[in-house]
Amino acid sequence: MSGVRYFLYFAFGSNLLKERLQLQNPSAVFHRVGRLQGYVLQFGLWAENVVSRWNGGVATIEECPDEEVWGVVWKMAIEDITSLDKQEGVDKGIYSPMEVTVETETGPLLCRTYKMNNFRPCAPSPQYKEVICLGAQQNGLPEHYIKKLQAVEANNYTGPSILDDIKKLKN
Repeated sequence: MSGVRYFLYFAFGSNLLKERLQLQNPSAVFHRVGRLQGYVLQFGLWAENVVSRWNGGVATIEECPDEEVWGVVWKMAIEDITSLDKQEGVDKGIYSPMEVTVETETGPLLCRTYKMNNFRPCAPSPQYKEVICLGAQQNGLPEHYIKKLQAVEANNYTGPSILDDIKKLKN
């Protein structure tokens, strides 16, 4: 990406999986694994009676002093901020972008991430949980954190999902 202006994006949900993120943001390149201290990973929806594209709750972060969220820092072309914001539903008020300091092996990095507005708890679909776990494994997140993700209780949704689109791309 030499000569291209870029930004750093901290992903902790479905965008942990490269194939998911690159569906709409092809410039995304793995930069580092990172840890966001003082936050906890939650799953939910952003309003009453909302239907999610993932057929269940989706990931967000909430402030919590004694917790941490592991994720991936992606390096992305600045032009992809618009598509990433659209994917995260910023225009619809679903998520708000924010800057966070992510701890990495090489030191702290200032990254863009997203926090859900009007959060209410809701279990994720098995497909959404699978995408997150695959992304965590793909990028070498700590084993204890992967086990924590695998232990998340999912709902019983069995129909089609975005995971089907991802699997088509892989084949």
